[in-house]
Amino acid sequence: MATVLVVDDEANILKVFAARLKQRGHTVLTSLSAEEALKRLKADNVDVLISDYVLPGKSGMDLLRAVKSIHPKLPVIMMTAYGSIEMAVEAMKQGAYDYLTKPVDYNEMFVLVERALTERDLTSPARLEAASECEFAGMIGSAPEMQDVFDTIRRVADSRATMLIVGESGTGKELIARALHYTSIRKNAPFVAVNCTAIPETLLENELFGHEKGSYTGAYRRDKGKFELADGGTLFLDEIAGVSLSVQAKLLRVLQERCFQRIGGSTDVQVDIRVEASTQKDLEDLIRQGKFREDLYYRLNVITIKVPPLRSRKEDIPLLAKHFLKKYADENSKSITLFAPAVMRALVNYDWPGNVRELENAVERAAVMCTSDRIVPENIRQSIMSASGSDDLVRDMPSGGIDFREVERGIILRALEANGWNQTNTAKYLKISRKQLRTKMRHHGLLAEASAGGDDA
Repeated sequence: MATVLVVDDEANILKVFAARLKQRGHTVLTSLSAEEALKRLKADNVDVLISDYVLPGKSGMDLLRAVKSIHPKLPVIMMTAYGSIEMAVEAMKQGAYDYLTKPVDYNEMFVLVERALTERDLTSPARLEAASECEFAGMIGSAPEMQDVFDTIRRVADSRATMLIVGESGTGKELIARALHYTSIRKNAPFVAVNCTAIPETLLENELFGHEKGSYTGAYRRDKGKFELADGGTLFLDEIAGVSLSVQAKLLRVLQERCFQRIGGSTDVQVDIRVEASTQKDLEDLIRQGKFREDLYYRLNVITIKVPPLRSRKEDIPLLAKHFLKKYADENSKSITLFAPAVMRALVNYDWPGNVRELENAVERAAVMCTSDRIVPENIRQSIMSASGSDDLVRDMPSGGIDFREVERGIILRALEANGWNQTNTAKYLKISRKQLRTKMRHHGLLAEASAGGDDA
């Protein structure tokens, strides 16, 4: 699993921590002081450091600063008593990964350690530096699902077979279509894209097939449609599910016979093209509803490429974020090179319903708003909050403008939940009086929740 270094000046506490962490499969090292811990760090490879704030000699904060100067990427989890929460907040400003309040909830500790390990792996320099190795035809993806997509493109790029690209909005279906074209033998011929949902039904047929002079009022000349313009190359029909049944019938003929007639014409026009189509909708469901032709579906579905949503390939988020940051920093003439650790944590933990497109927009906004050399929580907070409708993912991102009241409320709420909302036990847990607890609960609006839960108020 991982090597965890625990630092505390009480030997009994270290024994308990070691036993608990070993049960989870971790290797545990212990130190009774900051000085001893620094020696350990020089001699051993440590994956996570857990340190008490109060230590003999150098404090936990001194240890944190020293660690960040020699191992800036090492996750450090600070432990502090409830009355010293301001110190924990300050530690997070100095680069601590997170904090635990004493007495420690070991389940919470396990979650923090495992989350820190996961995020360390996702944002490791080796993984970020490997981004160039994960690039393919303008796309980035180290996840197995994306590597499978890239392999499929390589295998079928030169085929004349029709391609159906399926995936949620924002996953990059057009990038896949372009990659198929520009890695094929047709790369020097035209790539023509048609957004089928952006063109009214009455105009789509004309857009695709063109018309003869005099075929309708205002047709003063012969115009070629997209099929002719793409001759020798690729025609990409984006969101094919939006095409009407009448146009679907004409598309079927082109796919079967590789020819069509312009509107108002009587002569067949032969074309040599490869057709690619995309959809975010379930075409089989549309067939059952009578909204999509089954025969056209089978013509389109010769080779299907499924583009995974971003939430299923979170290991790609740091790579994509770094790529977009460089792009928009350059565009805005800014020397921004880094994401604060808490920001990257929020990016990785967010589900991105808008997929890669949403991530790109968020990073662009952050780059525009940034006034330093790194993206900090304030730069990204609004993008995630406005999309998710809450600040759950960003509330713990420390920054210069951190609200201590929010931190205190979160600690009290977690303590209440851990003690079944029993105020007497919670006060003991936090080492404050029950009266102090109720005063703080009232201040943070928690008394109403306690009453609803039938607490011992």
